[in-house]
Amino acid sequence: MELKKLLVGIKGIKAKGNIDIDIKGIEKNSKEVKEGFLFVAIKGFSTDGHQFVENAIENGAIAVMVQEGCDLNKLNIPENITIIMVQLKLIGVTGTKGKTTTTFMIKEILEKAGKKVGLIGTIATYINGERIKDNDRTTPESLELQKTFKQMLDSGVEVVVMEVSSQSLKLHRVEGCQFDIVLFTNFSEDHISEKEHSDMQDYFNSKLKLFEMCKTGIVNADDLYSAKIPRLFPDNNIVTYGIDNFANVIAKDVTITNSYVDFKVKITDRNERVKTGIPGRFSVYNSLAAICVAQKFGISPEIIKQALEEVRVPGRSELVDNNKELAIMIDYAHSPESLQNILQATKSYTRGRVISVFGCGGDRDTGKRSIMGEISGKIADYTIITSDNPRTEDPKKIVEQIESGIKKTKGKYEVIIDRVKAIERAIKMANKKDIIVLAGKGHEPYQEINGVKYPFDERIIVRDIIKEMK
Repeated sequence: MELKKLLVGIKGIKAKGNIDIDIKGIEKNSKEVKEGFLFVAIKGFSTDGHQFVENAIENGAIAVMVQEGCDLNKLNIPENITIIMVQLKLIGVTGTKGKTTTTFMIKEILEKAGKKVGLIGTIATYINGERIKDNDRTTPESLELQKTFKQMLDSGVEVVVMEVSSQSLKLHRVEGCQFDIVLFTNFSEDHISEKEHSDMQDYFNSKLKLFEMCKTGIVNADDLYSAKIPRLFPDNNIVTYGIDNFANVIAKDVTITNSYVDFKVKITDRNERVKTGIPGRFSVYNSLAAICVAQKFGISPEIIKQALEEVRVPGRSELVDNNKELAIMIDYAHSPESLQNILQATKSYTRGRVISVFGCGGDRDTGKRSIMGEISGKIADYTIITSDNPRTEDPKKIVEQIESGIKKTKGKYEVIIDRVKAIERAIKMANKKDIIVLAGKGHEPYQEINGVKYPFDERIIVRDIIKEMK
């Protein structure tokens, strides 16, 4: 295969030497390189492939691909070897809440602008719009991460948007990554345990490591913690966004309904009206963050507006289209704070009732169950307590623990352990002014019972129930 043809579609590359040569193979392990191969040097967690360029050439490599920023003089590459220099632009998003939605918004905008985009996060890994694999953690282990970057590079990806968890920063999973832009959404109590962070300061300090890895940052001016970042990193180029406090990018005249938000914001040199189909005040913040990134890329207001209006995030305030025109929202809220946030958000803009349908996962923190019951009882107009992923626990016992909390309130509720029947009950009792919040499972397409993951996609279940009702 011709090297020139291999490079078609990869933007931003630099070449030194002859690219009109035949390549007999591609290899990232110098030991596996044979005569006529292209060697791809990858900077990984424990080893840097650039150290093995000389070995690869000795084994027969006639071309090498290196990362932008590496010192070519130190590599000592002979004149007859073709050098390809390429870099993925890398955007890192951290924060307690909003990482997933913000990365999807950025992805949508960049793709609308014609860029080839990779996304790595809590839900899944995407390459050029295709869902490659589901993820079991927010940020992959370092070696897996570097392999994913290589796969994206091979697929012609120009920009990678990734969620960067505090754990990944603390455990050096993103060590060696060269971020072009980093973004901090907000900060609140979470992940405080023996296996995670000892206290809030450790949690915050871990997230701050991201700003040591990049000079260009974007932060939420309305968040008490993230607002400190410009002062903590005075040498960095940091842009702020917000609604209430002074910021570089400010949302004004905000309208929130149970199916969308819209607001006015200055993009480049003129005021624009922006609308997104993800309801809630937090959606305004996430949109502002994405707009800040888009402006760094010089993307037009028209593309930004179109992308934000069309973007949908699996299991994050996701509205399910249905023939009954009911507001049915699927959300991943599975902790006391996240349940409180989604119920308070919907309560603030819904003209009718907030109908909460949720359970708690088995083999997990039992202390949160009664707390979540109490939260739903206080905020929702009606609660249906049901099963989530019971795993190896008895669903009935989990439900009883949730019920002990809701009994402390005056909230109206009922118990339906079968989650499909619980969803059906909510749909049958709702009208067009109400909103149904199906909390807990979000993007998960399964229900885990005794070690088996059974198919359970709430979007399909909702549509099937409504179809049967017709």
